Amino acid sequence: MVFLNSVLWGFILWLFGYLLGFVLFFFVSKEAIGWLILPFGVMATFWVLFKQIKRERLSDYIVVGVIWAIMAVVLDYAFLVKLFNATDYYKFDVFVYYILTFLLPIFVGWYKLYRARGKTHG
Repeated sequence: MVFLNSVLWGFILWLFGYLLGFVLFFFVSKEAIGWLILPFGVMATFWVLFKQIKRERLSDYIVVGVIWAIMAVVLDYAFLVKLFNATDYYKFDVFVYYILTFLLPIFVGWYKLYRARGKTHG
């Protein structure tokens, strides 16, 4: 169930950015889409991590980061690069997105577990 929860929320976050990209496509240059999606994606990811993802160990949050990063790379490749022949898709903003997709669960997990430990010992 924990694995499915991670996959489900990873897909929902990816789909949020994917759909937002389609909306922005009609209003901004394609070079700016990723940078405009990024802050919304980070806020949505923080919300999911703080409200929907509950794990016991930091290693569990690392697994969430790995799952989400793999999903992002695979889904982007299948539904952006291949589907739309977007051979110029991989720019700096995309790599920032992949790195944050991996690191945010780890940082939030560390924060949540550290804070929980501090509340029980202090």
